[in-house]
Amino acid sequence: MQITLTRALGAVAVAAAVTVAGIDAAGSASGSDARAKLTLIAPAAAGGGWDLVARESQQALRSDGIVNNAQVVNVPGAGGTIGLSQLETLTGQPTTVMVTGTVMLGGIAINDSPVTLQDTVPIARLAEDFEVFVVPRDSPYQDLDDFLEAWRANPGGLPIGGGSLGGIDHIVSGQLAQQADIDPAAINYIAFSGGGEVLTSLLSNTVGVAVSGYNDFRDQIEAGNVRALAVAAPEPVPGIDTPTFIEQGYDVDLVNWRGFVAPPGVSETDRQTLIDIVTEMVDTEQWATAVERNRWKESLLTGDEFGEFLAVEQDRISDILRELGLI
Repeated sequence: MQITLTRALGAVAVAAAVTVAGIDAAGSASGSDARAKLTLIAPAAAGGGWDLVARESQQALRSDGIVNNAQVVNVPGAGGTIGLSQLETLTGQPTTVMVTGTVMLGGIAINDSPVTLQDTVPIARLAEDFEVFVVPRDSPYQDLDDFLEAWRANPGGLPIGGGSLGGIDHIVSGQLAQQADIDPAAINYIAFSGGGEVLTSLLSNTVGVAVSGYNDFRDQIEAGNVRALAVAAPEPVPGIDTPTFIEQGYDVDLVNWRGFVAPPGVSETDRQTLIDIVTEMVDTEQWATAVERNRWKESLLTGDEFGEFLAVEQDRISDILRELGLI
């Protein structure tokens, strides 16, 4: 199994290198004007949260002509750290940004990544997204207490499906286990490459419970095919008709923020251009509609303030993973 996993990661890394080499070549050919052409790297497979942010940004940038040509490129693998390592090779490239967030901080810690977000140029934090625990509609667990009763009885026998190891899905699962007097190291957490795979595993009964961003399950929740048990948020989320963990007596409220970083070596002038582009984007009607539709909470933070936030947040996520015994 280890050999197979290593080969798979190697193949992903090679594919990512080829993809980003193409990005680099395209950027060189088109000059250094981010308003003419901007590449948005989603460091995950299509269909997940990072991909959603990249594509909603692409539409908002196009809608008001903020960027003439905005393209999305997917570079999946290892909690976003493969995309991160490839971004690091694009030194000084001012026409590329990468979506990042809480998941990547966990990926950096659990994969002991040699490249961290401190090696990038912080552009902006955009918004917060919220995690949700769901079960199939025919699940015996009608509510969170039903699930926790079964989980306590057999923590290793009840598979929990979510995103990458060390990512926010894994952390929230560990925090809930801890709150429910279950050893986080004893749970049977099964990692998938994105929210689409998590949903498929749930609907095929590969896992009994799944955790991911609300938008990965939104359509199936609204169609009645899956049932939401709880949302990880500090307070009720407008538009999400599901109680929070806190409302149900469990102190679990870690949120998944989303943002953009640029390659190392980007000049201050080019960095300010990228910050201006993102600031203009979040002021568009298209973006406001995306925030409402996806049940995000805006939390714009730019430049050096975002950089300071990243440093503190990395330490916080690493501490949580250590506390849960996951690293």
